[in-house]
Amino acid sequence: MLKILGKASSINVRKVLWVCAELQIPFVREDWGTGFRQTDTPEFLSLNPNGLVPVIKDGDFVLWESNSIIRYLVSRYGSEVLYPTTPTKRARIDQWMDWQATDLNRSWSYAFLGLVRKSPAHQSLDDIATSLTSWGQHMRILDSQLHATGAFVAGEQFSLADVPIGLSVNRWFSTPFEYPRFPAVSDYFDRLADRSGFAAYCKNGMP
Repeated sequence: MLKILGKASSINVRKVLWVCAELQIPFVREDWGTGFRQTDTPEFLSLNPNGLVPVIKDGDFVLWESNSIIRYLVSRYGSEVLYPTTPTKRARIDQWMDWQATDLNRSWSYAFLGLVRKSPAHQSLDDIATSLTSWGQHMRILDSQLHATGAFVAGEQFSLADVPIGLSVNRWFSTPFEYPRFPAVSDYFDRLADRSGFAAYCKNGMP
């Protein structure tokens, strides 16, 4: 059975859990990370030298990096609907997944750590304001894309890209600040509520 190493509150672990729900993959999960088993031990570092969750064990196969993990899971256990093999369709999905992991994540990192996690190292009001401005600019890009598709981030159908993007949108709505109103993003988040893993692993009270 698939084994997932990582605490359930981690946004990157929740990507994996949501995909498992979509694909009905049975799994067992072990709590690793802050507040649980430490990831800087030789045992864990032998699995992921970065000391980060999630890590999966699928038989003898070990994999880390959340986006790589969900790509693997949908390729091994999934369907053409979530992650098509057609190069152009797959590239569009990968584009938005990579954008979420790099540009979007970097934009909200400081503000989220300061406003939600209350990190003492992230309490500069100027830096929080800069982060919020950048975050809003990136959410405007997402709103424009969702307005164009009228449905999901990579097109008319729910795809693998909507898992990381959906979790980031949840983080947007869960952060206490006067965020700009993006109607297409709001409609999209409501649309995600029809998915099997949404309530359990995205809109689950955890930003």
